[in-house]
Amino acid sequence: MPNLECMEPVSFLDMVRLEKEAKVILTDSGGIQKEAYFHGVPCVTLRDETEWSETVAAGWNRIAGANADGIVSAVKCSVPGRKISEYGQGQAAEVIVGLLAE
Repeated sequence: MPNLECMEPVSFLDMVRLEKEAKVILTDSGGIQKEAYFHGVPCVTLRDETEWSETVAAGWNRIAGANADGIVSAVKCSVPGRKISEYGQGQAAEVIVGLLAE
């Protein structure tokens, strides 16, 4: 099982760096659940539900609640999921610039 490190709060940019470098993210934050997907990092949600059900359906996010055994099991089973087509293909900026240039 990976090492777990507790730390003081960090700045936004430091948090983004930590998310990108994580092997798995444990959170109760809806925003961080989605950021985990965008960074390609599996997520374990420490709540009983999520507003980002598509991340669960795609295999990126596991709902563990507050149960210790459930959390450990979800962490052990965390692997990258499949792409979420509803989020696009990463070319939004290029499309927007093209439209503005016309």
